[in-house]
Parts: sequence; structure tokens; C-alpha cells
Amino acid sequence: MNREILRISLPSIITNITVPLLGMVDVAIVGHIGDATYIAAIALGTMVFNLIYWNFGFLRAGTSGMTAQAYGAEDKTEYLNVLVRGIAIALAAALLIILLQRPVGYLCKKWIDSSSETMGLMLTYFYIRVWAAPATISIFVLKGWFLGMQNASSPMWIATLMNVVNILCSLLFVYVLHADISGVAWGTVAAQYSGLLLAITIWIRRYGYLWKDIRWKTALQLRKMVRFFKVNADIFLRSLCFIAVFTFIPYISAHFGEEILAANTLLMQLFTLTSYVMDGFAYAGESLVGKYVGAQDKLRLRLTIHYLLYWGVGLAIFFTLLFIFAGEPLLRVLSSDETVIQTSLQYMFWTYLLPFTGFAAFIYDGIYIGATASAPMRNVMFVATAVFFVVYYALVGRWANHAIWCAFIFFLTFRGVLMAMGQKRYILS
Repeated sequence: MNREILRISLPSIITNITVPLLGMVDVAIVGHIGDATYIAAIALGTMVFNLIYWNFGFLRAGTSGMTAQAYGAEDKTEYLNVLVRGIAIALAAALLIILLQRPVGYLCKKWIDSSSETMGLMLTYFYIRVWAAPATISIFVLKGWFLGMQNASSPMWIATLMNVVNILCSLLFVYVLHADISGVAWGTVAAQYSGLLLAITIWIRRYGYLWKDIRWKTALQLRKMVRFFKVNADIFLRSLCFIAVFTFIPYISAHFGEEILAANTLLMQLFTLTSYVMDGFAYAGESLVGKYVGAQDKLRLRLTIHYLLYWGVGLAIFFTLLFIFAGEPLLRVLSSDETVIQTSLQYMFWTYLLPFTGFAAFIYDGIYIGATASAPMRNVMFVATAVFFVVYYALVGRWANHAIWCAFIFFLTFRGVLMAMGQKRYILS
């Protein structure tokens, strides 16, 4: 069983590590070409894109679980239909985002409390990077479909190429062409489209023989599309809760000043690195749990869940030790601003707690998605999000920025505990 888990999880870990690297490269580059204002601008720009793209995170997660179950049941028609529906929705969503970019930019200026210089840099970054929307959202679908088909290596190569292109283009545009923060944005756009091109190429070479079996009219029937939305509605609502928490952190951090915002951004990059490694095993959960649910193999389903949790504990130990002994060097990789680094170190203690309080939530996300137990996963997220805001507002008066991190710890803990409690009823029944 470990071999099967590692067959999916190791390529997924490599894939997921490279995902935050796209953001970390942007932070690292601007961290060395400007002061905290540049880091803050990238943080706010990333927050806005998270707000937008996380709304469509259900396309990856829902596609993965539904495809895996169809694959386990050997239902070729259904796993092709899932792909067609997902791509159709992705392209429609991307067009809507591009059409609404100016209203979104206007709302950012009205709602985000930051200096005019930071907002100007952020909007420059936003108006360029938004043109990557068709590639970004389509990759969500293709990545989920590949995972559902038990193919974790293709997303790994796609993500690797994207990061190589992002690094090379960002460095070229910033240091050779002197494009400043615009160069960072164009580097990300180039990376996204290179990833989409590779994903299409892989599908044609590996799955092209299935083209003749696609039933376009069946896949795109209104009734079928509505059902696709209904199945994924719970994952969408869960994503909204994620957005509420993960956009609130940089948003409220800006009220404490640009140095706190920059410091929290660096610390969240460390958490993001942890989460994407954990998600490698969560993706294995989506793929394998979905397959065994579709095949109705309860013995392998139980074994998969147990081994995934063992791996989660091991990762929690590793990252806790990493942050304790190498936290400051990691921060210095991301920024050369000594004030920001010293501010970050004041809150470094909280990052030591993140791996152990968060591993169960990440692993169970994959398990619940693979089993398409989306309604209980949604309900757990509602409770955890409410706990986050209650804890923050109860502590902020006396704890200031510490209240953000304490609330985040409670958020992660409640998710993991409640999902573990529901395992027998919703997954193993």
C-alpha cells in the first residue's frame, strides 16, 4: 500500500512544492529589487488572485474525485464527460474574469487599506497577470483529471516547466529588461501558458486515442452541466471559507502596517510550502480513495486512509524541526530587508505549531474529496471558519498580530478533529 501511495504522492509533492514556488519566486525577486512596499504589493496581488481563483478550486478537486470514481468503476464515458464539462466551465469562467478586470481593480482600490504607492504597484501586477486566467483555470481541470486517472507524473512535469519558465522569464524581464514589478507579472503569465501547452500535448500523446469516444452532446447537456455544478457546489462553498480566512489574513495585516503585512506574508509562504507537501499525500488520497470507492473495495480503502495518516504525522515532525532549526535562513532566502526579517522572527513561534495542527485537515481533505463526501467537508469548514473569526476578534484587542496566528491554529485544529470524527460515518460506512 505504501508503494501505491508513494507512486501518487511523490510526483504530487514535487508538483505542489513548485506551486508555491511560483509565488515565492515573485516575492523573492521583488524582495531584492525594492523595500517592504514591493513585498506588500505582491502579497495584496496574490491575495486578490487567491480570492478569484480559489472560487474555482472545485474544478480541480471535484474533477479529481469524480474522475477517480469513474476510473475505479471502469466507466470510460463518464470520466471523459467530467473532463469536457470541467474545461467548458473553466473557459467560461476565465472569459468572465477578463471582462470584469477593471471593476475588480476598482473594488481593490476602494476596499484594501494600503498606501497609494503599494496599491499602484499591486494594480500594475494585477492587470497584467489577469490575462493568464484561461491557462490557470484550465490547468486546474487537467490536473484534477490526470490525478483521477491515477497519473500524478504529468502534473509534476507541467508544474516543473511552469516554474522554470517563471524563473527565467521573471529574471529576464526584471534584471535584463528592467521591467520592475511588471516583469514579474509577465513572467507568471508566460509560465501559465507554457504549462497549459504542455498539458494539452501530454493529453494528446497519452490519451488522444480517447478523442473518438467523447460524446460532446451528452457531456454538454444542460441537465448534465447542472448536475456537475450541484455535485461541486459543496466544494465551492468550502473554497469560499478558505478564501474568507486566507484573504482576511493579509487584509487585516495591512491595518497593522506594511512591515507586519510583509512579515506575515513571509511566514505564510513557509506555511504554504508545508501545505503543498502535505497536499501531495492528500492528492494521493483523492486518487486512491476515489478509485477504491468506485471499485467498492472497502479493505483497500481502510488501508489507504490509515497509511495516509501515518505519513501525515511523519511530515508534521519533519516540518516542525525544519522551522525550529532553519526558520531564519528560509526567511532570508525570501527577503533581504532586515526590518521585515526581524519582525517575522517575533512571530516565528506560531509556525512551529502549524504542521501538527494542520496535517490531519490536509490528509482528510483528500480522503473526503476522493469519496465525494463534499457535504460533511463543507459543514466542517463552516464551523472551523466561524471558530477562526471568533478567536481572532476575542484576542485582537490584547494580542494584536498574535491574534491572527492563534486564530489560524484553531482553524486548522478544528478542521482536522471534526473530519476525523466523521470518518466512520461518511467515508467507511
